[in-house]
Amino acid sequence: MKAHAVLAPTASKRLIAKGVKAHPIVRQALESGTVVVTLGTTNAFVAAELSGESIDHGAFAAGVIDDRWNINARIKEASELVLKGGERVSIEPTDLLASLGEGDVIIKGGNALDPFGTVGVLMAATTGGTVGRYVPAALARGVDIVIPISVAKSVHAPITDLSLELGSRRMSIGDGLPCGMYPLIGHLVTEIEALDILFAVRATHVASGGVGSGVGSVSLFLEGEEDDVRAAYALLQGMKGETEPTVEGRP
Repeated sequence: MKAHAVLAPTASKRLIAKGVKAHPIVRQALESGTVVVTLGTTNAFVAAELSGESIDHGAFAAGVIDDRWNINARIKEASELVLKGGERVSIEPTDLLASLGEGDVIIKGGNALDPFGTVGVLMAATTGGTVGRYVPAALARGVDIVIPISVAKSVHAPITDLSLELGSRRMSIGDGLPCGMYPLIGHLVTEIEALDILFAVRATHVASGGVGSGVGSVSLFLEGEEDDVRAAYALLQGMKGETEPTVEGRP
């Protein structure tokens, strides 16, 4: 059976969050390891899905893009979500970093997704921010990195090429904060992977953007067994009409 669907940004983020929760690596870490959900607009949906708690979306973000590369105006109000054995815990950042190992998961979003599956993360902080804090240690120790990101963030250039061109101290003028870009690898969860995990549906990204309620949307083509396609489509239909959370950058 075949179907097509249009997902508004909020629906995409909620679908991706459900896919992250159902991902085998995340499920295992929720049972017997540590899961760290870093700040981000998509990760706010992930944090709510994993914890079952209400998340203040306006605060659960770090860097944002509005009309420029910016920082969340409420950057100091929320902290990363840390779950041990599925339960929320409070732990000092240095102790958390020292404790991470095999079987643990760091969930980190991004700003761009290239055709080769590499994610680009814009970095305004001169020491790399969240990426600088977690990624080297994760790759050194074998900590899994799960990357929730919408196919709406697809770019045509290789992230590795962009990373060689960008850099905060290479920019002369621009809209907002100058940034570098980190090429991040890990277990991708886009709308495509989420639907495959949840329903065993083959999804293909066929269009981006629109007008009115379609601004920022992605259009998907679904194919699979009838029961799976109908169940997937019903879930997507149930996500329509939800208001996009407000996240404001610094003035």
